Amino acid sequence: MADAPRRIALRSPPKRARQLLVRSAYGDRVPPANPGSSLNGGRPLALRVVADLAEVPADAWNALAGGHPFLRHEFFSALHDTGCATGRTGWLPQFLTLWDGEQLRGALPLYLKSHSYGEYVFDWAWADAYHRHGFEYYPKLVSAVPFSPVTGARALATDADARAQLVAAALDLARRVSSLHVLFPPEAEALEFAGAGMMLRRTIQFHWTNPGYRSFDDFLATLTHAKRKKIKQERRKACEPGVVFRWKVGREITQGDWRFFTRCYNLTYRAHLSSPYLNLAFFTRLGEVLPEHLLLVVAEREGKPIASALNVFTRETLYGRYWGATGYVPCLHFETCYYQALEFCIERGIGIFEGGAQGEHKLARGFLPEVTWSAHWLRHPQFADAVEQFLAREAAGVAHHVDELAERSPFRRDE
Repeated sequence: MADAPRRIALRSPPKRARQLLVRSAYGDRVPPANPGSSLNGGRPLALRVVADLAEVPADAWNALAGGHPFLRHEFFSALHDTGCATGRTGWLPQFLTLWDGEQLRGALPLYLKSHSYGEYVFDWAWADAYHRHGFEYYPKLVSAVPFSPVTGARALATDADARAQLVAAALDLARRVSSLHVLFPPEAEALEFAGAGMMLRRTIQFHWTNPGYRSFDDFLATLTHAKRKKIKQERRKACEPGVVFRWKVGREITQGDWRFFTRCYNLTYRAHLSSPYLNLAFFTRLGEVLPEHLLLVVAEREGKPIASALNVFTRETLYGRYWGATGYVPCLHFETCYYQALEFCIERGIGIFEGGAQGEHKLARGFLPEVTWSAHWLRHPQFADAVEQFLAREAAGVAHHVDELAERSPFRRDE
């Protein structure tokens, strides 16, 4: 959940770098990626680098986001307006937008970053190598949803040509800093970034899929005997001390619930020797602007809350995000974060549960490995060559690890 417990001073990108990126590399015009394209009658679209998302109409942005809650205007605005992702915290918004007159044709969330926290694709070793050789790795450009290792489109556009223009513009801006990093795009989009000259990186998450289970027992019946027994034991241990669980969806979540959840969230990060990224103002704002996408699981004992977990969901996917507890109960984490969410998915017919970054312990609980993607471009050619060789070796290791994990599948093979 939290990044590695490593400390650096969070700082805003240098003023010179901020000034460089506030202006478009093309004098506010972007040439078509495909000169033969008929997009916009062959006329170039206008590029605007947006530091304040209030400059972009929410309806126009959301029309490009395709219903993905983490890509909505409201989600990004909540991060910015509550001070969680700002220049002060090392996340300076530099969103690229493409316009045909007053019509928004494309957008790419982009941040000028002065550190590598909150990304979940770890490049600390690259930054250290730059430093050892006397080069500056920061600031760098990152296209991502801050603090959210969630796969989704990054180049939001009405067509392929507009997407290509966004990628070209981002790469051009990256020539003014050390590098460009696009985190957690879907595979098809990652390949488009590769076609533009970026290097691809693979990492592993664990996702649970629902083929149409009618009940939790129906799900358990697909597991091996040992895994069924273990999960039943864990659920019993979590509930034996008189713990009960409640689901709160959308506007059922009260301000008191948000205060308690934020306390739990802060305790989890401090237990990992990390500083919390988000705050009460953000969670409250999220509850106001995206209530239809929020599930809060609350664990109670003797009528008092002792743990909670926040999930974001759509009709198709549930995303496990944050959790915390004020005291220890055996297996409380598994029940609050996983088993309650699985019950919710089964009841609602939700097909995928993305359990977040890392965590091989999820495998034993019915989650299977899923390759996730990122794309990278480094301005320094020698460092780029070294990273490309590293990524080739890493990709082979990831593929081998996925095969190993498949051999440890928790599901029955004709027991």
